Parts: sequence; structure tokens; C-alpha cells
Amino acid sequence: MPTECSRDFFGFEPVEGRAVVAAFDAGAITSDAGALLLGATDRAIRMMDRLASCFHDVRCPELIEHEVVTLVGQRVFGIALGYEDLNDHDELRHDPMLAVLSGKLAARREDCAPVAGKSTLNRLELSRLEPTRYHKISHNPVAIKRLFVDLFLEAQGRAPNEIILDLDATDDPVHGEQEGRFFHGYYDCYCYLPLYVFCGRHLLAAKLRRASIDAAAGAVEEVARIVAHIRSRWPLARILVRADSGFAREELMAWCEANAVHFLLGLAKTDRLIAEIKSELDRAAVQSRRTGKPARRFKDFKWTTRTSWSRVRRVVAKAEWTKDEANPRFVVTSLARAECKARYLYEKLYCARGDMENRIKECQLDLYADRTSTATMRANQLRL
Repeated sequence: MPTECSRDFFGFEPVEGRAVVAAFDAGAITSDAGALLLGATDRAIRMMDRLASCFHDVRCPELIEHEVVTLVGQRVFGIALGYEDLNDHDELRHDPMLAVLSGKLAARREDCAPVAGKSTLNRLELSRLEPTRYHKISHNPVAIKRLFVDLFLEAQGRAPNEIILDLDATDDPVHGEQEGRFFHGYYDCYCYLPLYVFCGRHLLAAKLRRASIDAAAGAVEEVARIVAHIRSRWPLARILVRADSGFAREELMAWCEANAVHFLLGLAKTDRLIAEIKSELDRAAVQSRRTGKPARRFKDFKWTTRTSWSRVRRVVAKAEWTKDEANPRFVVTSLARAECKARYLYEKLYCARGDMENRIKECQLDLYADRTSTATMRANQLRL
């Protein structure tokens, strides 16, 4: 039979003359005290208040127990603390830490908890673009998009000389019958294909898209919106768009050229491109076999496609020989040769875009951005 133990105090071996005890009479306690730092950060930038202002609430004020700012803050802080599912909040609504963060230690009604449960939060995430009889909370997607860029602009002490916008697409697997799901051959699953735009560590855009489209679909619209917003505050800052070969599309490059925005994009290798650097690859192969180490050379040349490009553009090639085989890579850019040499442009400037992969992993693994499990794309966009 299990032993019944009613002790409420335990003593352990002392450490450097100090008593070490364990007791169970501390009242309500939490293991999420680090959330107080999140709360202090939010008070400094007022992110929850500003995000809540992007929603419109037509509920009767006299009957409201949990205001929109409470719901938004509860959901955001809950995700940051690792409670990504709405079901978690049926217990978390009684959590003293979330009550402290919401600035509401007790509910006005006796039958309510200080913060909301899963059903009320679900109404927030299922909010429409316009309020209805059964969905009285609506949201403004344009205002939410602007908020991300506003927070980035305000985080800078002064206007920078140059900013780099990193674009990338990734898979967001789905496991139900969500609207817009599609089987993607590359990722080998049913998924969405969200577009992310970062500037350094700052998220500027997260656009949910069907997986049946090109990786660069919608990129021009997002870049145009963000660039216009940034230039309204920093008209003299130079802007560089950086992305992998999935974004080397005529539409994006032509837009950048027409709007004084520089670009640095990966370029998919073709037989014609590889033939252009044949001599460089041969020399790299000879060097690699002689030294037993990888060898690389760079070539800078003008290039255009047979039909898809509207003009000749600068291409930089990395002619690399490693593991006894060729490993060529190409990028296309609007940056002039005089201001950025080939090796530096590829190794230091283009390869630095790989750090964006870490930002996407943080969104999906740490902040659960892939919990797009509601039925509609509109609600899943709000979650993302």
C-alpha cells in the first residue's frame, strides 16, 4: 500500500552553515516568474495595448469581464511561456502570474477567474474583419502589419545608413482539413507556405500563404509596403533586399530597380551559368586535389536570361571544388562592382542571410508560429 505522509516541512543537510529546508505552506506559487521581465518590457513599449488597439470590440461594456487587451496579453504571454494551446488556459485562467501580467488580480464577477478561459480566447482568434451578431470582436490586419514595422522603427536609436530586409519562405505543416492546405512536394507534407520578412532580429512581416504558389508570390507587395513605411521615417536610408534563389524573379528585381532599392538574390544554377565558370572550376579542382582541401574561386560577370529577364544584370559566381566534386553557386545583385567585390559580396554579405533561418526557427519552435490549426486562413493568419 502507498505510504501516507502528512509532513509539511523537510530539512536537508546544511550548506556553509545555512539551513536548507523544504516546505509546502507558501500559498500560491508559480514557476513562471520570468514572465515579470516580459511584463516590464511590455510596459516600456506598450505592445499589448497597441496590439489590442488593432481590434474592435462591440460587446456590451457592462457585461464584459475580460477586455481585449487582457485577452491579447494573456495569449501572447502564454505562448512566450510555452503554453501554446488554448486548452491550457482553462487552468491558466487561475494562474496568479497571468493575473499579475494582466493587471487584474481578481474578476469583478464571483463566478469568473481573473483572466479568460479557452472559449473566450477562441472567440478572439476567430474574430472577423467586421463584427457580426455572433463574433463581436473584429480585427484590422493592416493595422497589425503596420505595428510590426512601427516597433522596429522605434527600437532604433537613430536612423541607420543602411538596412537589409531578409526574405524567406518556409513550410508550416497542417494535420487537418484547414482552408488553403496543399501538398508540397519539396517538404513532402500538407502545409502552408508563409512568407517571412526580417531586418536583423526584428520581424517585419509574417504572411500566411497557400503552399500551391511560388515561393516569391506576394513578395513585391510586402516589400513595397515595408519600404514605403520605413522611408516615411528614414527617407535617406539605403535599403537592400536579400533572399535565396526562390526570390530571383523578374518582378521583384524590376521593382527594386524602379524604386531605388538594392537587391542581392541567390540564382539557381543552370548549364549555361556553369559553362560560364568552367575555367574557374577547373583551376579550383586542380588546387583542391593538390592541397587536399576545398578550393574556391570567384568570377564577376554580366548576365541575362534568354526570355525571363528584362535587362542585363551583375552576377557573381563561386566556383568551388570540395569533396572531389564541383559545388558552384551564383548570386545576382544590383550592387556595383566598385563598392562590393565578388568574394566579399558572396562570403560576407550574401551568406549572412543564413542567420534568418535562426529567426524563423525561433518563431516556429520557441513561439509556436506553426500552431495554425483553425479551419480558416484568416484565423490562422492571426495566429501566425
